[in-house]
Amino acid sequence: MNTMRFLFAFILLVHGLIHLLGFLKAFQLADISQLTQPVSRASGVFWLLAALLFVVSAALFLFHKDVWWMFAAPAVVISQILVFMQWHDAKFGTIANIIALSVIVIAFGDWQFKNLINSELKSFFTIKKGEKTLVNKENTASLPPVVQQWLERSNMLGKPMIRTVHLQQTGLMRTTPEGKWMPVTAEQYFNANQPGFIWIADVQAAPMIHLAGRDRYQDGKGHMLIKLLSLFPVADAKGMETDQGSMLRYLAEIIWFPSAALSQYITWEEIDAHSAKATMTYGGMTASGIFRFTNDGDMQSFDADRYYDRKGGATLEKWHIENTKFEERSDIRMPVASEVSWKLKTGDFTWYKLEIEDVSYDEQ
Repeated sequence: MNTMRFLFAFILLVHGLIHLLGFLKAFQLADISQLTQPVSRASGVFWLLAALLFVVSAALFLFHKDVWWMFAAPAVVISQILVFMQWHDAKFGTIANIIALSVIVIAFGDWQFKNLINSELKSFFTIKKGEKTLVNKENTASLPPVVQQWLERSNMLGKPMIRTVHLQQTGLMRTTPEGKWMPVTAEQYFNANQPGFIWIADVQAAPMIHLAGRDRYQDGKGHMLIKLLSLFPVADAKGMETDQGSMLRYLAEIIWFPSAALSQYITWEEIDAHSAKATMTYGGMTASGIFRFTNDGDMQSFDADRYYDRKGGATLEKWHIENTKFEERSDIRMPVASEVSWKLKTGDFTWYKLEIEDVSYDEQ
């Protein structure tokens, strides 16, 4: 990817420097035999302007500045107008402009998508300041014994209730049981006071092709948005089924902030020595799932009936998360590797394998 970045920056830079020829000819600063048509001084100024814009955009692109396309876009417009004016001599500049424009369009989509995320994050965290409640033996006594054991195993006892979470993930995803695995990088934000999350993912669908995904649960409502190249919507899911699925996802993912088990919107029911049923009620909806634990008290798996999206309409199916690795992150013991599957009548469909790279708490 770095090679492609250097190559594109090189194309922008060289394309920009070539525009200096028009400026030099217009002001008779050099004998430019490559340009056989006359160039006025007025157009010479625009040749220089295009050159400067391309050079600046090349430097900004090379140093990962998201605003690079704001300089490149007017450069391409000015350049192509000049190419039309000097078509006989400069027509091949159209090729470089088309290459630049294709990347500009993708960069604009990424910039627009990031702005959407940043806007949503600003309204997502409305945390009331004040004294934090500590997790202790007294306020966990009403929970099923296996849940109490999990909180102790997670190193939560004696620590304050977690309000916000920021975690980073890597993983693999596929969209069909026979589909190829696609690399995923993601980050996720949780609000435990007003239960919700925002998950931002980049899925590498193919070389030079990526899917930008944002899954949100806020105020009891879910919304899944996926865009090809950050521009073209391929999924925009809302409604009751999405709300239910988002609530279950939030419930399953308290494994990364265990103190949420004490939240008023979650109630627990003991099943046996190694499992407990959790029921979440919020925003006019209720959903339940079963957590299963290892003998040591680690959260081993989660099962629930969740809506599975089909062409003919969503159906309730068995949804299963299997946690395969446990480590400490920010002094909290948690699952750091998991596999997410659908238990369908046609067979198990494991569609997401994830690993937790980093977790931080209460930074907002």
